[in-house]
Amino acid sequence: MKKQNKHAFQIANREALIGVGLVLFHFTWWFAFAYGFGKEDPSNYQYIFGFPAWFFYSCIVGIILISVLVIIIVKFFFTDLPLDDEEYEKR
Repeated sequence: MKKQNKHAFQIANREALIGVGLVLFHFTWWFAFAYGFGKEDPSNYQYIFGFPAWFFYSCIVGIILISVLVIIIVKFFFTDLPLDDEEYEKR
């Protein structure tokens, strides 16, 4: 295996682990708010913009938060790698 391929695989593995971490964070966020706030009697729910608080925080705020995190992580932590050897050797 060429040295650049090994380096590319190390970067790809690191980025895959970051992606798995983001998924785990998103699931934990969703689960904590959905089942944390959603346990009470529906007649006692608090509402935000017409949505129950558990739904608002787990589904609406959660998707906005994870979208912003993905944009930030891709912009600052992911590396653009060439997919063929010729482009890699030009670097």
